[in-house]
Amino acid sequence: QMQLVESGGGLVPAGGSLRLSCACSSRAFSNYAMGWFRQAPGKEREFVAGISWSGGSTEYADSVKGRFTSSRDNAKNTLYLQMNGLKPEDTAVYYCAADSSRTVVGPAPNYWGQGTQVTVSS
Repeated sequence: QMQLVESGGGLVPAGGSLRLSCACSSRAFSNYAMGWFRQAPGKEREFVAGISWSGGSTEYADSVKGRFTSSRDNAKNTLYLQMNGLKPEDTAVYYCAADSSRTVVGPAPNYWGQGTQVTVSS
């Protein structure tokens, strides 16, 4: 079993930055691809970013490319999402997820965190 706990969300003005963290309870963390998803009010949950087990491969949604960066520290069992140039449309609950595929995060990851709220004011 794996528990994921997000932190770092909050209220930030447009153009600002936030860094989300996702702490994993299991040392199996390094065997999983990890991802970030988000869900805005009234919308479906969507993929934001993914990172392979080693951190050597990343992918991003077109809406965040060039602004968001995903990274991981396997020694600390922690996933990060650096978010720069935030826009009001980035407002959502952000979730981290773990996928046993190791290389990519699919649409149905094995484990989910509880989410952290990010609100960007205009």
